[in-house]
Amino acid sequence: MNIMNAPWLSREILVVASPDPTLVGVNGMIVEETRRTIRIRTLSGLVTLPKDVITFTIDSEEVEIIGNAVTQRPEDRINRKYRRN
Repeated sequence: MNIMNAPWLSREILVVASPDPTLVGVNGMIVEETRRTIRIRTLSGLVTLPKDVITFTIDSEEVEIIGNAVTQRPEDRINRKYRRN
């Protein structure tokens, strides 16, 4: 199963790029996902990341996910077909 279509709860996330330099390098476990945000548990507490301004990886995979492309509800994202880059 493609990581874009897999459930993301309880997986590790790493932000690899963002126009906001304070978000780059943020990592932790995903505890909640909404249409526009991902909430993660880090060593310093809970952090809410807006999907539309981050590029991230999940579970240290090679695939970088552009957050702007996955701004829909998790239940809709699971059944959606994505283009390959």
